[in-house]
Amino acid sequence: MTDKELFELAKKSIDSPEAESDALILFEYVTGKDRMSLFLHPEEEETQEKKDTLLELVERRNTGEPVQYITGKTYFYGLQFFCDKDTLIPRFDTEVLTQEAIKSVPKNAGVLDMCTGTGCIIIALKHERNDIRAFGSDISEQAVNTAVKNAKLNECDVEFTVSDMFKNIDGRFDVIISNPPYIERKVIDELDATVKEYEPFTALCGGEDGLDFYRIIAKEAHDHLIKDGLLLLEIGYDQGESVPDILGKEGFVNIKVIKDLNGLNRVVSAVFGG
Repeated sequence: MTDKELFELAKKSIDSPEAESDALILFEYVTGKDRMSLFLHPEEEETQEKKDTLLELVERRNTGEPVQYITGKTYFYGLQFFCDKDTLIPRFDTEVLTQEAIKSVPKNAGVLDMCTGTGCIIIALKHERNDIRAFGSDISEQAVNTAVKNAKLNECDVEFTVSDMFKNIDGRFDVIISNPPYIERKVIDELDATVKEYEPFTALCGGEDGLDFYRIIAKEAHDHLIKDGLLLLEIGYDQGESVPDILGKEGFVNIKVIKDLNGLNRVVSAVFGG
């Protein structure tokens, strides 16, 4: 079977709105050939073994398993990251938070990325802003292990710590960044099966109203931010009033809500008044 025939078979066999992109990712993973090779040399032959392997992965995709978990890798801000079921899959939306950090973080700042997951935010930030001192933390030891691997993969010097929020965090930082769990508990069951059945519940659920972790950060960041330190948070599209209200009650000032490319609330920026 030729490469083109194998790719077309995979695409036809995937029951997903993203069938073409999913098929291409799986094709590249199994054959080791990129899309340019497929375009330039569509008549190259593949073995029966690779055909069987690809179709097995297609079946996994059809059960709802995300391609990022099948291949064990994903991409964020132009960088490659290891990704597994102990970590939330990095979203394109989170690049808004990363862009804001690259733009706003002071030179030579000490930056903590809380709820780091794969480490994608702090690693992408360090990659673009090598002047910063970069730290990340997560409650999941497995997630921290993945983040450490990703820092090495992308040749970024980031120190990671296993910590339940601020429990094991010492000292103060110029900037704290976080993309915490922020989905309401009741909404979890309404999510697409590829999310609710495969991605870690603890990385999704922000409590009954989705705001539990924002309350913790707003209250406890007092002991971990310098005066006039910067706080950058990703938020849900419907949290553009609730999160700033929480921060304002805890003494944060200059609170701004930043929208994504679709015009939806995505990031809150605030300064610790001290």
